Amino acid sequence: MNYILTYTLYVVILSILMGVTTWKLYKKMGYSPVMAFIPFYNYFIILKESKRPKWWVALSYLPIVGSIMMSVFHVFLMKKFGKKSALDKVLTVILPFIYMATVNYSSSAEVVKEEEEEEKKKESFISSIIYAVVFATVIHTFVTQPFGIPTGSMERTLLVGDFLFVNKLNYGYRFPMRPVAIPFLQGTIGGSDNPKTATKSYVDDIKLPYFRLPGWEKVERNDIVVFNYPQDSAHVATDRKDPYVKRAVGIPGDVIEMKAGKLFVNNKPEVILGDEEQQHAYILETSSEVDFNELFKRMGFISVSIIPTDTQYFAENQEKYNLSPQNSIYRLDITEERMNELRQLPNFVSAHQEIEDKGKAKIVYFDQNKTRAYIPYSIFPINKPWNEDWYGPLRIPKKGDVVKINQETLPMYQWIIGQYEGHQLENKNGKIYIDGKEAQEYTIQQDYYFMMGDNRDASLDARFFGFVPEENIVGKPMFTWLSVEGLFPDSQASFQANGKTIRWDRMFKATNTGEKNKTSYWWIAAIILVVFFGWDFWVKLFKKKQEDE
Repeated sequence: MNYILTYTLYVVILSILMGVTTWKLYKKMGYSPVMAFIPFYNYFIILKESKRPKWWVALSYLPIVGSIMMSVFHVFLMKKFGKKSALDKVLTVILPFIYMATVNYSSSAEVVKEEEEEEKKKESFISSIIYAVVFATVIHTFVTQPFGIPTGSMERTLLVGDFLFVNKLNYGYRFPMRPVAIPFLQGTIGGSDNPKTATKSYVDDIKLPYFRLPGWEKVERNDIVVFNYPQDSAHVATDRKDPYVKRAVGIPGDVIEMKAGKLFVNNKPEVILGDEEQQHAYILETSSEVDFNELFKRMGFISVSIIPTDTQYFAENQEKYNLSPQNSIYRLDITEERMNELRQLPNFVSAHQEIEDKGKAKIVYFDQNKTRAYIPYSIFPINKPWNEDWYGPLRIPKKGDVVKINQETLPMYQWIIGQYEGHQLENKNGKIYIDGKEAQEYTIQQDYYFMMGDNRDASLDARFFGFVPEENIVGKPMFTWLSVEGLFPDSQASFQANGKTIRWDRMFKATNTGEKNKTSYWWIAAIILVVFFGWDFWVKLFKKKQEDE
């Protein structure tokens, strides 16, 4: 309801601005000046007078798309009054209501005659370009969004260089919270390595509250999900935070626990799906060096680090795994199946899954004196003696849960209360205050999820950034539409193909089936291409037929 009210307020403000700055122009076109103030109908008149498709009016106030279409309509209106130079168009787009007002209140503004035939052909071409851009923007904003995988946190289930189409409708469409933005860009325009200083791709001052339509399914345990990284400090708007892709290993109400690197959900070992290829960290010991470049030709992507015997890392693991300094030592992130292949090497000595010590907290500090923890790479919550391999038990909050709030539980719920659910949280003099009132308990207002990467020991996931709010859920990956080996050379792929190679065997394969042999969706891709490139052609053909008749 808050979303609809806020949205309506913006529409009313825009309609008033449109009316105040163009009412005289509508009068000169033969309409009542009042028509300039009526939402949608004011733009319908512009489309009618400029002989453009009248159904475009439905796009007038849509988030993201609306700002583009309104600029286009304003340009059409100005052209009706002879303002069609490049400068006129730029001023209309950049300063719409100011420039239109100068024309509106000018005594010389008059409707110009119809365009010449050559000009009509040029405008027809421009209309085709506008249609293509708007069609792509509508699909990207409201239906499905392409998403590339630059890191190996989901290896080998999803590979570095995979490009996915993400369905935004399954879990319920989430309306944009920053409705005025540059299409196809997530958070920034670029030009800076620091996202906090880079130019934002959206207008942060025009904002709408969280609102999601009902979906036809809920996030199920073990779904692969795209969501906005909850601890992204560069962007306040939830829908503009960095997109991540992980597996929802825990849903609201579940209890999560890691024991010696193995995941347990509700006190039971996790269910491994057919298409889930988990990787774990292994220490590999061989009697001589291994040619991993040669192994790549047979095994594909291999993430491996050589461990010098004179390092502290080797010293910490030597006694633990009975390693010999005379041998070659490697650390690999690899599946159990591939590890078994390496065990068949003639120079194989030993292999051990790397497991952190129980009770050893994973905390990264900014300074050597350990006075300030670096939260993004420290285990969640910060006050527990947990690490990636020994974690929990931890219950995932669900909507309606009443949780105890004290100094012990505060690190677990402080982000929920203060950031995700928008309350003022204070901790002073040993007491906790929510919205200015002392609190000993709190009622959770939305569902939360626990997201984890299949590359278990090389994944920045919920073990570090905590619970993922329902409002951060973007959608469900459908299929891989493109996969390129070597596209992200700075990723975790230590050994990979030289140059860029398309992985044809992964093209248009389903992502979320849970089955090892995935379905191909090439026919959906064909339909999308036919619709995208054929729609305008058939519309023109139909119009030509009508004109001939």
